[in-house]
Amino acid sequence: MTREDIIKPENLVYKKPTLLNDNTMHYCPGCSHGVVHKLIAEVIEEMGMEEKAVGVSPVGCAVFMYNYLDIDCQEAAHGRAPAVATAIKRLWPDRLVFTYQGDGDLACIGTAETIHALNRGENITIIFINNAIYGMTGGQMAPTTLVGMKTATCPYGRDVKIHGYPLHMTEIAATLEGTAYVTRQSVETVAAIRKAKKAIRKAFENSMAGKGSNLVEIVSTCNSGWKMSPVAANKWMEEHMFPYYPLGDLKDKE
Repeated sequence: MTREDIIKPENLVYKKPTLLNDNTMHYCPGCSHGVVHKLIAEVIEEMGMEEKAVGVSPVGCAVFMYNYLDIDCQEAAHGRAPAVATAIKRLWPDRLVFTYQGDGDLACIGTAETIHALNRGENITIIFINNAIYGMTGGQMAPTTLVGMKTATCPYGRDVKIHGYPLHMTEIAATLEGTAYVTRQSVETVAAIRKAKKAIRKAFENSMAGKGSNLVEIVSTCNSGWKMSPVAANKWMEEHMFPYYPLGDLKDKE
């Protein structure tokens, strides 16, 4: 078989999403952000929403989404992405509007904006990357840091007597009347990636159908912040993160 035969459309098995540009990703090796970016690009393209998608990202590693996805993007102040997304969706109801946020942003300074946007039933999707640490700013403790987990600001491990308990934002979202679809997924294996893509697609379709707000949490790794190799970080996530943040749908109004 020649190279020309391989690249014929009928022989094509996989190609890079057209909405994922050629900029070299700066994310650390093993980081989950790049995989989730790819899934978002694929879903938007498959839905035919290339010209109507608007992504909103605040600060932290998540902010660089605009550098890799060829869609309209709006940067928001720290934690305020759901509020900005609410305004965009209300002004342009025909747009596919989503936020892309890390756990430090969404579950700490943005707690109020997140909960109230979801509770109002805004027709947006919030994509929540939970790696249990502040990745960009030096590996500090986040609201989702596990009990006993060591970070730059709790070097002896998170102590509930001092720091309180990890925050289950997705479980909270599932109790709100305005949410239509709430799920927790991951992207560490091919099977997990397929499930995560299906979840993102469902959330986007819900938002376009006016069914209410949607939250897709992606339990992720931060191997540089965790000071582990990518392989070790995935194993640690499976052994420690998944039991505390179990995967699966938490709410589906359908």
